[in-house]
Amino acid sequence: MTSPTMSAALSPFTARLRITTLIAAPLLALTVACGSGGGAKDEGVASLPGTPSSQAEETSAPGGEQPAAGGKGAFYDAQMTYVRCMRGKGGVKDFPDPKLSGYLDWTKIDELGADHPEAAKGGKKGVCATELTDAMALEPERDAQKEYESMLAHAQCMRDNGVSAFQNPTMSGGNVIPGGDPNPASPSFDRDSPAYKRASTACEDKLLDGLDGMQG
Repeated sequence: MTSPTMSAALSPFTARLRITTLIAAPLLALTVACGSGGGAKDEGVASLPGTPSSQAEETSAPGGEQPAAGGKGAFYDAQMTYVRCMRGKGGVKDFPDPKLSGYLDWTKIDELGADHPEAAKGGKKGVCATELTDAMALEPERDAQKEYESMLAHAQCMRDNGVSAFQNPTMSGGNVIPGGDPNPASPSFDRDSPAYKRASTACEDKLLDGLDGMQG
């Protein structure tokens, strides 16, 4: 993967699409990849089987809790390497720890966006692209059908809560293409509006862990 130059003017959601499509371009095509049955999994990254990290048993999660062993432990370890990069040469010293599942906490990352737009873009000039790539490659396999059903329920919830133009996800060739804004490159939703934030909060539990960075 190569590191692109990322514009500071991007919204957090658009930046997430850039981070998965431009930083990780060789591995994905804006799809939620899965492990079982379709060959795709979430966050738009083609899955490589996770292998146990030699440090997995030594690396404790925040609060002293231990991340899952095996592939999930390796994923968590790799995400922590990315987090440390972001806090160092990435220029975002308050970049949050990943969740115990290993997925990035996009709610907290978005909160940093006003002061640190690079938080959603792989650091300054994408300097942490390699670490992000390594973490994405270790993401555990997941079920594309379950991913699709989760995003579909979330899209319906968003419309029910006032965001009428929110688009459904689609399935194509066993891959899930996230829904949300009809044109993420030129957003039609004001994600900072009170109405959108209320809908987003009301519907956040519809998305499986790891999907909050893709559909919005």
